[in-house]
Amino acid sequence: MRIYFLSFLTVFLLCNGTINAQYTELINTNRPGVSQGAFSVGKNVLQFESGISYGKEKHNLLNTETTVWEWDYSARYGFFREELEVSLIGIFRSENVTDNRGISPVEYSQRNFRSNTLGAKYLIYDPYRKMELEGPNLYSWKKNNRFQWADLIPAVSVYAGANFDFADNPFTPEPESTISPKFIVSTQNNWIGGFVFVTNIIVDRVTTDFPSYGYILTLTHATNAYFSIFVENQGFKSDFYADQLLRGGAAALINENLQVDASVTLNFKDTPTVFQARIGMAYRFDMHDQDEYLEEKGKAGRAKRKEEKNKNKKERKRKRKDDFIEDDGGDDGGDDGGL
Repeated sequence: MRIYFLSFLTVFLLCNGTINAQYTELINTNRPGVSQGAFSVGKNVLQFESGISYGKEKHNLLNTETTVWEWDYSARYGFFREELEVSLIGIFRSENVTDNRGISPVEYSQRNFRSNTLGAKYLIYDPYRKMELEGPNLYSWKKNNRFQWADLIPAVSVYAGANFDFADNPFTPEPESTISPKFIVSTQNNWIGGFVFVTNIIVDRVTTDFPSYGYILTLTHATNAYFSIFVENQGFKSDFYADQLLRGGAAALINENLQVDASVTLNFKDTPTVFQARIGMAYRFDMHDQDEYLEEKGKAGRAKRKEEKNKNKKERKRKRKDDFIEDDGGDDGGDDGGL
């Protein structure tokens, strides 16, 4: 029972995949943090994730105070293979700025998209698939439920996307409308005890005059089957803007397709200071029609798929033969209406 419970917790975690397939019985989200987990939502699953943020910023050098509203959103869809998902991810920002540099304060507002990125993510390595094929140690519960060096090997995925930035946008570095690439390498460790550790290495807008480089580290822990907490550190650097952000918060599972969350973000500098509170939710439309496990690669995988195909052919042939025997030449004992 305890082994089953720990497995259930692992499936629930934020940014989490499953130990044996992309698809999970419970919703698999990237919230309430901003990192991308290594696993997709699952084939034929359409998922929407969104949140609203309210914050205050104060810039000591520019002597400005800013009230911020943000709407973040993402649409994710898994198709073709269990390892693949496409997504649209973006943030719309509205802010009211008070400039205190003059004799009297000057107030103005500005709003636009901070980002709009269309991209795709693909899982290139999944160590948990191998663990599932090998199965648990039937003679040692302790060995199956303690830390092992193999647990340090993460699942790895790659993401490639295109940023669509609009002209005259105060929140993007280029004055003209641009399309620029974004690349992410994501790793994910699912540890015993309900812990998930996700890392993102990010290269953004490298074809522009203001390339950005960053990372995100997210640690999530499920305290029970329906509640998880997380802490996250994000750092990024460019000639346009650089910062170090710390986030923390919690997520609650309402049902297998719905999650709600809340989090807080702050930083460690005064150009500007950042404080932001955020609430959000994620909902999926689960059209996954069968349990599809990640296929084995190479010669072993091809042999296994061929064996399964031949088995299905024999099963269909046997069924047709059985149906023919049942319907052929028998007297069902009923009245055929003849005189």
